[in-house]
Amino acid sequence: MATKKVLIIGAGGFIGGFMAQESLQRGYETWVAVRKSTSRKYLSDERLNFVVLDYDDEAAMVATMSSALPEGERWDYIVYNLGATKCANFIDFNRINYEYLRRFVGVLRQCELMPERFLFMSSLSALGEGDEKGYTPITSKMIPNPNTRYGLSKIKAETFLEMQSDVPYIIFRPTGVYGPHEQDYLMMIKSIDSHWDFGVGYRKQLLTFIYVEDLVNAVYDALESGVEKRKYIISEPRSYTQSEFRSIVARHLGVKWVIPVKLPLWIVYIASVVAEKWGMVRMKPSTLNRDKFKIMKQRNWSCDVTDAQRDFNFSPRFSLDEGLKATIDAYLAEKVSKK
Repeated sequence: MATKKVLIIGAGGFIGGFMAQESLQRGYETWVAVRKSTSRKYLSDERLNFVVLDYDDEAAMVATMSSALPEGERWDYIVYNLGATKCANFIDFNRINYEYLRRFVGVLRQCELMPERFLFMSSLSALGEGDEKGYTPITSKMIPNPNTRYGLSKIKAETFLEMQSDVPYIIFRPTGVYGPHEQDYLMMIKSIDSHWDFGVGYRKQLLTFIYVEDLVNAVYDALESGVEKRKYIISEPRSYTQSEFRSIVARHLGVKWVIPVKLPLWIVYIASVVAEKWGMVRMKPSTLNRDKFKIMKQRNWSCDVTDAQRDFNFSPRFSLDEGLKATIDAYLAEKVSKK
C-alpha cells in the first residue's frame, strides 16, 4: 500500500511543529506549507518536504501547488492550520482567517488536488458565549453566536466550507491549546513564577484546556477514521478553576507562595482598549485587546466532547497536571540554558 501524503498548511507555528512531527511518526510522507518569511525553527527534520506559498497571490499558489507533486498524484490529507489569533488591524482577521481559506480551496479546485480529507482548525471562540449563569457545557449543537472579531472570522470560514459540496471537510473547534513553545499561557506561567497570579472578574470561571500533543493526535485520528462533514469540540473533558490552574503551575515550578490578584472587569477593559490602540500605532498586534478582554470576561468555557469520543475514540492522554508539567519542564530548561 502506498504511503499516504499529508500537507500541513500553516506549519510554522506552535501547533504546526507538533503536527509535522506526529505525521512523520505515523509514517506519512509529510509536506509543510510555509510563507517565505516563516521561521523553520520547529521544522528541522530532514524528512519534511516544503511548499512555499504566498496566500495573497492566487496565480503563484496555483503554479506552486501544480508543480509540487508528480503529475497525477495528490495529498491524501490536508490539515489547514493557517490562521491569526491577534491582529493590529482587525480587518486582517477576515483576510487571513477567511479570505486565505477561500482562495486556497479555489486553488485546490484549479489544480484538481482536492484531498480525501480536509481538516480545518477553527476555534471554540467560533461558538461565542454559552450558558454564563448555569454553566451548562458548550456543545457542538449550539447555535454559533461569536462575540469576538476572531471568532466571527472563524465561523465565517466554517460556513464557507459547509457550503462547498466537493470539500470533504472536518472542522475542529479546540479550546485553549497549551504546551512547549506556546506564548500566551507561558505569560501566565512566568507571572506565577514571579509569585503573582492575575485573574479577571469576581464571579466563578470554568476554564478548559487541551495539551498540544493530544490535539495533534486527535487530528490524525479523525482523518484516519473516515468521518467527514462533521464539527468537533476538542478539549480535555473536564474544566478547572483559576485557583486549580495556579496550584498546579506553582507546584511544578516549586513556587511556595503566590499572591492571587483579582482585577475588576472595567479596569481590564480600559487596559485592553489602550493596549489595542497602542498596538495599532506601532502596527504590531497586542496580546491584550478588546477581543482578548471578551475571552477573559467569559465565565463558562466548559464543553462537551462526546461527539469526538464517539466518532474517533477521542481520549486525551494528558491531564492538565501532566501537560503543565511537560510545558513547565521545557520552560525551566530554556530558562537555565539562557543563564
